[in-house]
Amino acid sequence: MAKDIYHHAFECFPYPRLLIDRDQGGIILKKMNQKACSYFEIKAQDVINKSIEDIFSTTIATHITQSAKTCLKVKKPVSINIAPELPGGVKVLAFVLNPVLNEAGEVEFIDMIGSPDQTGEKNIQRERDDAILLLTSLFDATGVGILVTDHFGRIVRINETFEKEYGWHPNDLMNQEFVILFPPDEVDVSRKLHNAFIEKGKSGTKEIQILRKDGQLRDVWLSSVMLELSQQRRFIVSTLKDITERKNMIRNLRHAKEISDAANKAKSAFLANMSHELRTPLNAIIGFTEMMRNETFGPIGNEKYTEYLADIHFSSRHLLEIINDVLDMSKIEAGKVDLIESDVDLNDIFNSVKMIMSDRARRASIALNFKVATEVQTLKADARLLRQILINLVANAIKFSDGDTRVDVTASPMSEKRYLRITVADQGCGIPKNKIAKVMEPFGQVHDPTRSRGQGTGLGLPLARAMVELHGGELLIESSRNVGTKIHLDFPIERTINMPKENLQPQDL
Repeated sequence: MAKDIYHHAFECFPYPRLLIDRDQGGIILKKMNQKACSYFEIKAQDVINKSIEDIFSTTIATHITQSAKTCLKVKKPVSINIAPELPGGVKVLAFVLNPVLNEAGEVEFIDMIGSPDQTGEKNIQRERDDAILLLTSLFDATGVGILVTDHFGRIVRINETFEKEYGWHPNDLMNQEFVILFPPDEVDVSRKLHNAFIEKGKSGTKEIQILRKDGQLRDVWLSSVMLELSQQRRFIVSTLKDITERKNMIRNLRHAKEISDAANKAKSAFLANMSHELRTPLNAIIGFTEMMRNETFGPIGNEKYTEYLADIHFSSRHLLEIINDVLDMSKIEAGKVDLIESDVDLNDIFNSVKMIMSDRARRASIALNFKVATEVQTLKADARLLRQILINLVANAIKFSDGDTRVDVTASPMSEKRYLRITVADQGCGIPKNKIAKVMEPFGQVHDPTRSRGQGTGLGLPLARAMVELHGGELLIESSRNVGTKIHLDFPIERTINMPKENLQPQDL
């Protein structure tokens, strides 16, 4: 009966309790109550008469074993602190290892008892105070303004950054409705948003404007979150990042862009409308000088006049080419170029380009070869623009090629990719790979004074690309320094007529 009472008292002890004994020099566990089982998360039946090392983790086992050996040796109580290694953490309990002696004064076993944590509440309070101090420091030290409002919309706190950036003192705002910070036209919307946040626990971000104390409006990026404390008290914590300078910069950039776009439109419109005024006098000069050079109405006389007329004629033609390029590019930029499409015979186009460029090629000692594949005779395109593209590209090829070389112009189907390719290939100086992007920009040139002699506008390739793109096509460049250049004009399948199913050999013109 007494044994049962002691067993019951052991089990009902309000703190963890373990009985430890010796076995062949080792420390073993004889018994543990339910509080100890819960504290260490161990089942009592799994550990009885097992060594401490087999039951507990290395750290705890070492601590208990060493303390038990000390207790056995000195035959006096020993105190230790133990924290079980459990997820989430448990407060540390102090244990007393009390040696139970027999009549002979020898230790029969050790009664290991957990004692109440007298310092727990004080530690918790101290940790709570530290946490409050830490959060308060972070609240005031953060680099963004913080505004806290209650469920009535009253301001209950602002931090020091908010005070410095917006000029409000806490005494000006405490217990005031938060809409005091908003311009009048934003008050109703702000109240609705605040109520939605409070009622539905919403959080979110928004770009708003708020008032400084001096009346200035500031652009702010607002991030708000609802916080619920005890007794269902709800607050809105909002951080405010001032973005006024960034917004002003964006506004200035947008305004500058609008001005620039307007200027570009005005420029393009001006140049597009100057076509007749610029071309007419130049055509007259060219026509008169041609008649004088050809001595249409009889001999001029002095040879110097003939020399001067040749210079005038050359310069006028060069100036007309430049003006035509600039005006054509301006028209395209202004969206004033409409395609006049028809079924264009590529043989006819190639023949006309060959006829126009033959004299220039002959003077440069360059051979021109034009070839069209048998079944790609026709292309749906604007004949005038297509001819102009090829004239520009062939002129460039001649200009940048050495004598006794050739320029090949071919039209071939690319059936595996379903498009028609027209290629203008020369054996000239080529374009450095790092300069290809530059020559595709308007007025972009890779100057070679030994070849270009400073002539041209740098609009030839950009103009050709723009005209090809008007047809839904693409202009590509392959070039190697001192080897030559290939300009590919790829037109989509929709513009071809009777596209062959397989590549065919080009036919000579």
